[in-house]
Amino acid sequence: MGRARPLFALAFFLTAPPAFAVQRDDGPVRQINIIVYGEDRCPESEGPDDAVVCARRPEEERYRIPPGLRERSDRPAEIAWGTRNEVLEEDARTMRPDSCSVVGSGGQTGCTSSLVRQWAAERRARRGR
Repeated sequence: MGRARPLFALAFFLTAPPAFAVQRDDGPVRQINIIVYGEDRCPESEGPDDAVVCARRPEEERYRIPPGLRERSDRPAEIAWGTRNEVLEEDARTMRPDSCSVVGSGGQTGCTSSLVRQWAAERRARRGR
């Protein structure tokens, strides 16, 4: 009697379907994502295993650069050209003579100028408060 119970349990587990078995549907073999503009038709799928997904955009967007490429989020678009110029000059200052830097041919000559610029900026900041 004690031996029949484990054999019965073993036979039950071998013949019963597993509880975690899930019917798996792999879906389409190939999926095509297309953007259509205006009244253009969405193309038909080429076979039963293909899925075509169409996104519709207005006609005036057809030849424009995509929004993700034309809008840069790292800097606002309303920066004045003078401010942009100052930023570029400041970034390039390390490559010029009088830069107080080890980079560039005349970098060692500008340490005093750098200290004077820093002092003037701090003074303007204190006056602005």
